[in-house]
Amino acid sequence: MLHTLPLVDWTNGIVMIGVFGLVCVGLVAMLLIFMNSGKKEEEV
Repeated sequence: MLHTLPLVDWTNGIVMIGVFGLVCVGLVAMLLIFMNSGKKEEEV
């Protein structure tokens, strides 16, 4: 009876990388929205 235990849980790693990627995309999108929503004053 030889039981091999996996040293890496790929499912957990993939989920963590996916969440990290979504957070990064969300932060970049929020930054771009804040940059573009600034008041633009037109000089006459």
